[in-house]
Amino acid sequence: MGGCCDDRGFGRDSGVTSGEVRDHGTNRQKRSVAQRIAFVVLGIGSLFGFFFLGFILYWIIRQGAPALSWQFLTDVPRKMATEGGIAPMIVGSIYLTAGALLVAMPFALGSAIWLSEYAWKGWWVRAIRIGVNTLAGVPSIVFGLVGLGLFVYALDFGVSLLSGACTLAMLTLPILIRASEEALRAVPRSFREGSLALGATRWHMIRTVVLPSALPGILTGSVLGMARAIGETAPIMFTATAFLLTQPYPHSLFDKVSTLPYHLYALVQFNPHYNETKHIQYGIVLVLMIVVTLLNMTAIVWRIRARRSKAW
Repeated sequence: MGGCCDDRGFGRDSGVTSGEVRDHGTNRQKRSVAQRIAFVVLGIGSLFGFFFLGFILYWIIRQGAPALSWQFLTDVPRKMATEGGIAPMIVGSIYLTAGALLVAMPFALGSAIWLSEYAWKGWWVRAIRIGVNTLAGVPSIVFGLVGLGLFVYALDFGVSLLSGACTLAMLTLPILIRASEEALRAVPRSFREGSLALGATRWHMIRTVVLPSALPGILTGSVLGMARAIGETAPIMFTATAFLLTQPYPHSLFDKVSTLPYHLYALVQFNPHYNETKHIQYGIVLVLMIVVTLLNMTAIVWRIRARRSKAW
């Protein structure tokens, strides 16, 4: 009886030797040390990230806040954009972003419905999805060059609001397709089966059941697409914008426009007197950051409210 407590008895009764127990304890200690080291390293990396983000926000707010005023937001630029406001740039950015959304959304929604509801699983459908994801990662300057050749020259739209909106629509199209498809695929299959079981056609089921259920997610993706488009410079440099227009506000789709990103680029690139326009530059950056932040917050709030309102 006493032999069951020694090393030989331990191994004979339990099948585990004392050496294996010691190795197991050593391995646990090593894993615990590795876990603490990883926690410290990841924590330091997170602190550095928050530090740089906070520093950038502090610097932009400190430099740009003195420029913000009602006159700055509602006036036109004067004296080679060294004085005045940025109202035409705000209007131009809104026009371009809204136009891009109006052009891209029907194509994005149609593509998403086809991919999620009609397309059979196969290698060619996977290839289409890979192509959409690849387009989402293409540099924006490439879309600008395509827009220059297609809309400005081939279709003869010229450098105009219409060309810029179509170019931005191409840029945001992959984002909108992915967001819309994910929203449609998130609708439970039982909704579709129940509607079809009641005698509805596939299109009637999509129009009356699937689309209303997926609408919050689709709208959230649209807002995120707008946040991406409003801050782009390269796609509209060749297709829509000009610096210091004689006609500050566009009166037709074929007029040139001024936008916040391009105006900032032009101030930095073409104005040799940095100190004279420094407050305007940082003011534009601050306005852009506020607009993009508001759009992202709108998308987040919309998503949260949509999830809470779902009963499934």
